[in-house]
Amino acid sequence: MSRYRKKPVVIDAFKWTGDPDQTEDPQWIIERIKMGQVSFANGLMYIKTLEGIMESQPGDYIIRGVKGEIYPCKPDIFEATYELVAGVDLAKEANDFDEEFSVVRDRIKEQRQQMAVAAPYRSR
Repeated sequence: MSRYRKKPVVIDAFKWTGDPDQTEDPQWIIERIKMGQVSFANGLMYIKTLEGIMESQPGDYIIRGVKGEIYPCKPDIFEATYELVAGVDLAKEANDFDEEFSVVRDRIKEQRQQMAVAAPYRSR
């Protein structure tokens, strides 16, 4: 059996309070809410992930990983695994990522529309 060490990576995260007036929501979670990837019911947050829908309770941390994926993490696990990175403007990096993500998403939509328009002419 081999042993492995987790690589040091920088992630974005915030502690979800469950308060509808929470002011420290990062832009990336607001975008995911608008996209329908994040929803709320009965005081809980639900996040659609590749592994299925994950449930988050108030007090959990919401993480945006290195590939832009988002998922909840219990406070004890988060605090044992992560530490605050000093000197990095994470808010700026998060906004830069969101802008790049939006540009790519818009390009994909445009390409799909062009393919749909061209599709009838290809079959002739």
